[in-house]
Amino acid sequence: MPRPNWFFGFPVDGAFLLTLPDLPPSIRRFHPEDAHMTLAFLGGCGEEAALRALGALDVRLQSEPLAPLRVSLAEVVPMGSSRRHYTALSALLGGGREQASELIAAYRDTLTEAATGRREKRPPKPHVTLARPRGRATDANRAAGLSWAAALDLSHVHAVLDRVALYTWPEDRRERMFKIVAERRLSPENHSGSP
Repeated sequence: MPRPNWFFGFPVDGAFLLTLPDLPPSIRRFHPEDAHMTLAFLGGCGEEAALRALGALDVRLQSEPLAPLRVSLAEVVPMGSSRRHYTALSALLGGGREQASELIAAYRDTLTEAATGRREKRPPKPHVTLARPRGRATDANRAAGLSWAAALDLSHVHAVLDRVALYTWPEDRRERMFKIVAERRLSPENHSGSP
């Protein structure tokens, strides 16, 4: 198995994933407990570096507490280097998109610099991934995945981002793609944003 990736994300109630239509062949639905909105991607930095970033998060949350953020989901789009060879099908945020973008921009460099000394160059794009193509997915499978995504209406899906978690890979990825190593609850006062 390749070196596990590490990242920070806001866990999302993924029960809605079980209500989605069947996926095309070779497109893998996320397990409901894997649903999240990424805050900062650390890559294969290793546990020590990831825990260093967790310490930086703790310091930042102590000095600048975050309130939970209400969000809703919107259109599902391909993510990755190209539309044809996408690596994920993800729902962008509808409600709360601007606030989530600002939150990511404000926090992710603190976390990536603590872990790897690097900063993210791409602009924030808050999203919740629903499915990924498997390695054996053909062009026809991927095209069918795009059609599946285009037919979805997730505007009824609302969530409250009320905790930040440090994720990595489990030892066995057949059922779950990620596991939570640590999490931090956000201040329950003053929910911000509205879907």
